[in-house]
Amino acid sequence: MNLTINNENLQIKLTFLEQFLAFRFRKNLEIPLAHIKQVTTTKPQSSWKDLRSPGTSIPGVISAGTFYTNRGKEFWYVTKDINYLVIELKDESYQRIILNIDDNQFWQQTLTQQTVA
Repeated sequence: MNLTINNENLQIKLTFLEQFLAFRFRKNLEIPLAHIKQVTTTKPQSSWKDLRSPGTSIPGVISAGTFYTNRGKEFWYVTKDINYLVIELKDESYQRIILNIDDNQFWQQTLTQQTVA
C-alpha cells in the first residue's frame, strides 16, 4: 500500500494482493483533503456485529474490504494490531478508512496539517 497527496487529494494505492483480499476492483482510493474530518492512530473499535461485504476477515489475522458498522460504511485494510491510521471522512461513501501502515504517525501529522491549512 502506498499513500500520496496529489492535487489536494489523498491517494491510497493498493497492491494487486491487497485489492484481491479487499475485493476492491479499483486500485486506488482517492479522497479530497477537504473531506477528511479527523485522523488518529488509536486502535479503532470493532464489533462482531460489523458486517463485511465484500472483503476478507480472519479474526486476529486480516480485516480487508468494506464493512457496515453502526457508524456507517467503512473501508478496512488491517493485518496487524499496531500502526493504525484511522481517517474519519465527511461527504464520502465511506465514513472511515482504517489502515495499518508503518509510518502512521507521519501520515497523521501530514494529513492533519493539510486539512487544517
